[in-house]
Amino acid sequence: MCRFPFSLIIGLVSAIFACSINNANPDAICFNVLDYGAAGDGTTDDSQAFLMAWNEACSSETENPTLIIPRLTFLVSPVVFRGPCKAKNINFLILGMILAPDSPQTWKGLDQSQWLAFHGVSGLNVGGSGWINGQGKGWWDQSCRYHPHMKECTSLAPTAVKFLSCKRSSLSDIHFVNSAQTHVLIMRCDGMEINHLIIQAPETSPNTDGIHIQASYNVVINDIIVSTGDDCISIGDHTSNIYIFNVGCGPGHGISIGSLGRSGNIVQVENIYVSRVYLKGTTNGARIKTWQVGKGHVRGVTFENLYFDSVKNPIIIDQNYCNIRGACKEQKTGVQISDVLFENIYGTSSTDVAINLNCSRSVACTGILMKSIYLTSDKIGHKLTSYCTNAYGYSLGMIQPLPCLQI
Repeated sequence: MCRFPFSLIIGLVSAIFACSINNANPDAICFNVLDYGAAGDGTTDDSQAFLMAWNEACSSETENPTLIIPRLTFLVSPVVFRGPCKAKNINFLILGMILAPDSPQTWKGLDQSQWLAFHGVSGLNVGGSGWINGQGKGWWDQSCRYHPHMKECTSLAPTAVKFLSCKRSSLSDIHFVNSAQTHVLIMRCDGMEINHLIIQAPETSPNTDGIHIQASYNVVINDIIVSTGDDCISIGDHTSNIYIFNVGCGPGHGISIGSLGRSGNIVQVENIYVSRVYLKGTTNGARIKTWQVGKGHVRGVTFENLYFDSVKNPIIIDQNYCNIRGACKEQKTGVQISDVLFENIYGTSSTDVAINLNCSRSVACTGILMKSIYLTSDKIGHKLTSYCTNAYGYSLGMIQPLPCLQI
């Protein structure tokens, strides 16, 4: 089990008390964005005030500086909060609401993949009781996914918050709503803890994943609720030591590893642990998806203690993933999927195939272990089935529907 430095969370809690808005502790070093010219009226662009406050907090030689966003509404254009910082730990305390521009035109000439980003910061604690509102509707209305024939439709939209090349950092207690695309991205990070989040976007919003992890290690996610239009949590390539606990998911696309290997690259994903997840009305439950052209491996994966409520594909491995079903030619390559455990999984399926292990005919799935699985149909009188292609492993205890693994 990955042991995370919980002192970071304690440091953020201490900052909340030390840097109260009305009576700041004179011994605490706090940087309130209002002191740098932020208006907090929801219409004035407060980006420069945020950056000035960040730059001073980041360059402060105090041990534990805190940047404060008080209980007002702040309109912020795309910004990057850059490190490294002089302090061992730095707190980014959100008590009010940070609001994105509502027009995609604001990103003209800028990187339209991001809105708020933290880059190269160690000991970063982002938290508070506040909100981050991505105002994504303008992007959704011109999405190529739903409007493929629209002139200048967009397939890339801003992620609400990116953590890039950060170490020993945390995100806690924030309420995210309506990101234009993914809500939280963790990329090239080592040591990240995410706690007590609520993430919400309409079920029809395109590509609005809750949390996506890419090229990162030693990540712990605990106690979050995600209701969006895409994966609640998705795990990308070059990830390891990922621990996910106590998640409420739905609507959305479930908990997904992948898709992986789309460009034919070598995939390296291992030691993924998912436990105590409740999924309601999601497209998928526990899913691993890889492209046939990929190489490398996914191994050491555990999905346990999951409860499904009317989930379309409760357990699914797809080594033949394709963005257009049936349109990708069968290849002799594939990502090796091995040592995967599905244990203590219960609930209902909204389709008749509750267990679907669609493995490559060239690169089999191996070491699949199923223990204590009991799934029933959410429709009276329907009988569930399992489907397996080139999947090898063992089943222990009660398995319903009947398993189809090859020994």
